[in-house]
Amino acid sequence: MKEAPLTIAPRVLSLLSRVAGFFQENEIEGYVVGGFIRDTLLGRATADIDIAMRADALKVAGDLAGVLAGRYVRLDELNQVARIVLPGGGELDFSTIRDGIRQDLALRDFTVNALALPLDEPGRGLEREAIVDPFSGTRDLERRIIRAVSPGIFQADGVRLLRAIRLAAELDFQIEPETRALIKRDAGLVAPVAGERIREEFLRILALPRAGDYIANLDALGLLTAVIPELGQARNVEQPVVHYWDVFRHSMETVSALGFLLHQAGYQFGRDELLSDVPWSSRIEAHFAREVSHGSTRQAILKLAGLLHDIAKPQTKTTDETGRTRFLGHSQEGASVASAVLDRLRFSAREIKLVGLLVTYHLRPGQLSQQGLPSKRAIYRYFRDTGEAGIDVLFLSLADHLAARGPRIDMAQWREHTGLVRYVLQRYFEEQDRPSPVQLLDGHDIINIFGLSEGPLIGELLEAAREAQAAGEIATREEALKFVARRLAGGEAQ
Repeated sequence: MKEAPLTIAPRVLSLLSRVAGFFQENEIEGYVVGGFIRDTLLGRATADIDIAMRADALKVAGDLAGVLAGRYVRLDELNQVARIVLPGGGELDFSTIRDGIRQDLALRDFTVNALALPLDEPGRGLEREAIVDPFSGTRDLERRIIRAVSPGIFQADGVRLLRAIRLAAELDFQIEPETRALIKRDAGLVAPVAGERIREEFLRILALPRAGDYIANLDALGLLTAVIPELGQARNVEQPVVHYWDVFRHSMETVSALGFLLHQAGYQFGRDELLSDVPWSSRIEAHFAREVSHGSTRQAILKLAGLLHDIAKPQTKTTDETGRTRFLGHSQEGASVASAVLDRLRFSAREIKLVGLLVTYHLRPGQLSQQGLPSKRAIYRYFRDTGEAGIDVLFLSLADHLAARGPRIDMAQWREHTGLVRYVLQRYFEEQDRPSPVQLLDGHDIINIFGLSEGPLIGELLEAAREAQAAGEIATREEALKFVARRLAGGEAQ
């Protein structure tokens, strides 16, 4: 009995029919290949399509871009790879087949991607029985496994090592044992891969709800420290008794704890009563969904910071004569190390800045108040210093707490911590909802009224006045002038 045709969205089917028509008119042998077929068979929507052809892909894509009113992009002139960015969203990627389609598929990474559908003529060639499947990829889809096309796939392209974990995670598949063994064997081949390619795969893993599990899988296969060797120094670095794990395991647990706190996934040491104490709202959820740079959101970058937040503990560890272990300056040093790691992996300047802020200030929430809830002044200083990372730092501090105690979590301490976070967030959102405070003084006022010269002192006095205004100590221009006069008379500006 003939199998039912593939279920393809009408818009995509119309697009493929136009492409097939163009190929037929120009007598071009072409195939839809790879991920589009895989995702279509799995019932997953996809906007990106790969097409392989027995022709010069650069020329064909350039001509077809005009027909489709798309934007033509040359990706790789030497290997004849091009792209058409479609006006309604989505992309078509084109490559040249050197030999036959089966030989082309033999060069691909995983069996579930080594699939092809011929573009014979408009509206045809989209039946299941027409799929070219020399490596039993459709069977592996049914079995829900990731299998290497050949033993040399990772030697041909090291980024496939990360892609195997990412693809298994996105599809909820298992990597079959022989392919896992190949990954372990070739793990070191990921190191020389271009940083931007590693960044893309790493961010896609971090964006997943159970990112912590997949980071652990990267470690089990030898890939995590191949990508970030600096993390390897944290392995077996013991911590004070309040910590359940060493620095390395704690760092990985922090990623899992963040998935739990962001309402994305369960956590083996998380319970409903723990999560119910954590402040959460549509406003907070929207904050973490915001884009940081192309390909990254705040929640993914927060998990990245969670992984890196203690990266400098090994080199800052000291033990005094009483046996007390400390990691003085590890936050500041960690921000420097993390920034160097992310620069090497070609993360954007904004991503690096955000991670730097998170690592620098991850201990700050615990320092807001010695006893009770923090003052208005303390909260003002906190958001002044943490800037755009203020909310994110609060959640990182909670994850740090949860991943430090693990199964030994103390509910009273947890509720004290979540109560502080709730209060700080409440005050923050209240301030956000109020009209911007009136500026009581500017630099010219201070210079002209007090006969001062331009210099750093003016900025220090203005900041002190803003802080006093935020704390509710001054509210009018007259009070601000008296405040500045007192500061000058006392010889202090802060």
